[in-house]
Amino acid sequence: MQDRFAVKLLSAARQMGIHTALDTNGSLGDRLSDAELELIDLVLLDIKSWDPERHRLLTGAGIGPVLDFARRLASSKRPVWLRYVLVPGLTDNHEDIAHLAKFTASLGNVQRVDVLPFHQMGRFKWKSLKLNYTLDAVRPPTPELVTQVRDQFRAEGLQSY
Repeated sequence: MQDRFAVKLLSAARQMGIHTALDTNGSLGDRLSDAELELIDLVLLDIKSWDPERHRLLTGAGIGPVLDFARRLASSKRPVWLRYVLVPGLTDNHEDIAHLAKFTASLGNVQRVDVLPFHQMGRFKWKSLKLNYTLDAVRPPTPELVTQVRDQFRAEGLQSY
């Protein structure tokens, strides 16, 4: 949402010899030109779900632009770390994860996959803002589930943590 500011910041950091990284879900990646992508040393790409309906439910937006941005990063050989938040009952579908792992491996530029177990540490923010927190009853994934999901990415030849 702040692409013009981010480009200025990335450019200035690059000129100072600072390694640059962009943390994004990729849905607005088309706002960056190819030259602007060159300012980014590493992209931390959050993909919420492979399933289009589930992705729309979780983010309010379609998955198409996210996957297009991932492909564009691959074609420009921008290093990517995929970040996958594992939420029991929402993002733990074995088949969806298998599809995402295959897609991720096919890109050729994904250096690692971070499987991030859901937690409740942000719950207080929602309550302090008087917003409806729909994940109140969701428990963190078991260590076994986290290992299983990491293994799905590893099965495709990806480094998963």
